[in-house]
Amino acid sequence: MNVTAGLVDFHCHLDLYPDHAAAVRDAEAAGVFTLAVTTTPRAWPRNQELAQHTKYVRAALGLHPQLVAERESEIELWERHLAETRYVGEVGLDAGPRFFKSLDAQRRVFQHVLQRCAQAGGKIITVHSIRSAKSILDLVEAYLPPGRGKIVLHWFTGTKSEARRAVELGCYFSINAGMLGNERHAPLVQTIPLDRMLTETDGPFTRTGDRPSQPTDVASVVEALGHLHHLPVADVASHIRDNLRALVGKE
Repeated sequence: MNVTAGLVDFHCHLDLYPDHAAAVRDAEAAGVFTLAVTTTPRAWPRNQELAQHTKYVRAALGLHPQLVAERESEIELWERHLAETRYVGEVGLDAGPRFFKSLDAQRRVFQHVLQRCAQAGGKIITVHSIRSAKSILDLVEAYLPPGRGKIVLHWFTGTKSEARRAVELGCYFSINAGMLGNERHAPLVQTIPLDRMLTETDGPFTRTGDRPSQPTDVASVVEALGHLHHLPVADVASHIRDNLRALVGKE
């Protein structure tokens, strides 16, 4: 029996592992529903090529906020590819000290992404929101009307009141081991309704033991959520799968 079958890694950079094709094959063999996010639209064609014949891996079309300073013009390329996918990411805002200078450009790009996704309808968008939760939610409220797309807040570190606002706006949250292992963020995770949670690794940017995390490592996130909610691991895994079905509907 494949113990990882049916788990969900809704945010993983498969193209940043040493062997991209092998990373896709491993996720597929493990039966982990994996969203392979990209940081630039230039990476989209290869990601889509590797994912399109799999059962469990989907590719997302992104333009990472940390790259916007040098790559804002690639929004045109992003737009050209948008019709090819339901999944968008990684996109969003990063107001951390290293990327604060490009915040105006990041806002322009994220607003454009939301407007185009709203026009297209049916997109599922995985969003980076470092030190920018309020701005993200303001833009979502302004430019992505209810019913025109769905937001998944990846590695959310906003306040409890921002989390409540996100829930009211219909957002989902993808939770990783780093959030649950952090004294400041674990109480926030407890306030997020279980029916709005997905799991993620954000590999290879996170580590499990002494190696980069892989999609199968979401098993430890499911286990930690079980402890947090006093639920058996199998129940948590089942909730997460149900949430994915609710989010994705019919592909």
